[in-house]
Amino acid sequence: MQLGGLPVETDVSAGAWIAEAVARARWGTVAALVPPLFPAYARVLHPAYRYEGDDDVEVPWAAVAALNGTVAHPLAQWPAVTGGWEYLAEDSQPPDWDGPPAEGHLPTTAAARMAAVLARHTGTPGDCLLGRWAGHGADAAALRGVPTLPLPRGRDVVLVRGAVTDAVRNLAPEPSEQSATLWWPADRSWVVATDIDLMSTYVGGSAACIGELLATPGLEVCPSAADDRVGHADDPVNAVPARG
Repeated sequence: MQLGGLPVETDVSAGAWIAEAVARARWGTVAALVPPLFPAYARVLHPAYRYEGDDDVEVPWAAVAALNGTVAHPLAQWPAVTGGWEYLAEDSQPPDWDGPPAEGHLPTTAAARMAAVLARHTGTPGDCLLGRWAGHGADAAALRGVPTLPLPRGRDVVLVRGAVTDAVRNLAPEPSEQSATLWWPADRSWVVATDIDLMSTYVGGSAACIGELLATPGLEVCPSAADDRVGHADDPVNAVPARG
């Protein structure tokens, strides 16, 4: 069986070190997504989009914060940046932005830019494991009985094996779209996690790796820490709006 053209791994033991580490961490923190075993961490913000004809133009969170008179900072969360929970999925603020950041999915453009950097910070760029959330409904029946890597709060993933550059692949059957929710190289030099409920992707790695990610053109990246809170209501600077 394959996901996104990559063979499914039936032996998930290669991810046991991740599963064990995140299971011990406090839920709602970076450490519950990426093992708290790395010297440095980063948060990659998924962009919002403005529609210009047939083109989707990426809009950074900093621009949306400026529009709303809020503060762009490393722990910013979308409802507090925009001023409303309705902006998670339904509403928008045209003409500045029309589509919100992808929730639970790392956009292909961001994945490609990240992979180009991460490939330089591993000795095994051609040997990478990528996990996709097993609860994706599009192929639930086909995946029944396939071994999964157990992760907290029902985040179990099916693993496939490929290269770092395969992070751009769609691991769900068309017309659905789903990026890898967890990926790392065989030498364990870094880990990338995109939680199914978040609009950000978190990376743990060496100081050099994270430093290069922070400086990568086309990515909106903030420094992070293993104990950072990650929920939509966890913005400590901007006022979190009341739920309607």
